[in-house]
Amino acid sequence: MVIDPVARSTDGESVRIAKDVLCAGAGAKICLPEGPEEFARMLARRGHRRPVVIGDDRTLLRVVGLLHKERELAAVPLSMVPVGAPAAVALSRALGVPTDTVAAARAVLDGGERPMDLLTDDSDGIVLGGLRIPCGSEATRLGHGAYVPGTAPPPAPVGPADALGGRGGPVDGLDGPRPWWKPAARTARTALALLAAPAAGLGARRARVPGQRLRIEADGVLLADLDRPVRGVSVVPGGQTGADGPRPGAGAGDGRELAEVVVHWPGGARPVRTRARAVTVSGADFHYRADAVVGGPVRTRTWTVQPAAWRLQLPRG
Repeated sequence: MVIDPVARSTDGESVRIAKDVLCAGAGAKICLPEGPEEFARMLARRGHRRPVVIGDDRTLLRVVGLLHKERELAAVPLSMVPVGAPAAVALSRALGVPTDTVAAARAVLDGGERPMDLLTDDSDGIVLGGLRIPCGSEATRLGHGAYVPGTAPPPAPVGPADALGGRGGPVDGLDGPRPWWKPAARTARTALALLAAPAAGLGARRARVPGQRLRIEADGVLLADLDRPVRGVSVVPGGQTGADGPRPGAGAGDGRELAEVVVHWPGGARPVRTRARAVTVSGADFHYRADAVVGGPVRTRTWTVQPAAWRLQLPRG
């Protein structure tokens, strides 16, 4: 049982409830990491125990990322008890994990494993819930653009040095003066909602978002070229999205092994939608948001669907 430090500090009562339910139902070893190195060391010493994550989406992404680097992700089923603000656990909710602490803990004990797809890129990065390529103003690229009604409001803006790291690499809050567990500006739900909603702010006027010239290919089929700017691109593993963001497919053979790709145009033109196993985006330096992590700038990147690449414990039925 790996308990994220920010969960302990912000919602200790939910953490206590989760511990009580889990320890009453099964033998558990409680791990309280205080930093990234200790977190990785505790996970590496799990032995044959099944990891249970208590924290927000960033904690889940950290565990999945570490297991992916160890090439043990497919062999280790994961369990999650979300603890955090609604925006901080939106990805977990979208994946099917209950947000109620007791219900989530019971799913850890009595639920069933479900295979989940993910995206991998050509730099060995991973995407669990959704990928978004923003464009337009620098603020939009950094992930703190206009607020969309009905989604979680963004936090106070941060500077480029806080939001982005070195060229070509995603930032997950490990470096710099900020705490390593600090949540990102927005979660996957908000990032995808920005693409789905053309209007921003409290008024009904359509927001004018400048286009970005990108070449987008899905399984070798050209969806957009440099001669026509695009407003944004979203890619979701599993090929299905819902009101709460990405969700896993219903079963094999229904297209779950494909990703759903949506290309949005400036001016409200009808978006292009397709499904593909691999998506390549190229053009002038662009940033992208993978789940809760900002990456880039890069000039080309390819994301490929990995079907049933990891397993998540979810409620039965």
